[in-house]
Amino acid sequence: MLGNLRPTEIILILVVILLLFGAKKLPDMARSLGKSARILKSEAKAMKKDDEAAKAAEAPTAPADPSAQGAPRTIQAAPGDVTSSRPVSEPNRTTQG
Repeated sequence: MLGNLRPTEIILILVVILLLFGAKKLPDMARSLGKSARILKSEAKAMKKDDEAAKAAEAPTAPADPSAQGAPRTIQAAPGDVTSSRPVSEPNRTTQG
């Protein structure tokens, strides 16, 4: 669909977007979109690590010691962004059935 657009049509679309959102809002929107993409990427990595850890925990190699678990983990939204980091609640092995 975008391959069928001529340069004049693309410029017209960009002008309409600029008029709708304003020049001051566009950099903020782009920054917000980038931050959202970083959050999504870090959450996907965390989920992948959790899945790998769960598979490793299911393996009957060695019993895990729940008291050896250190401080609670946190997931950061973006590198260096500590304002949006939050603790991760992990299930306790003694309470699971």
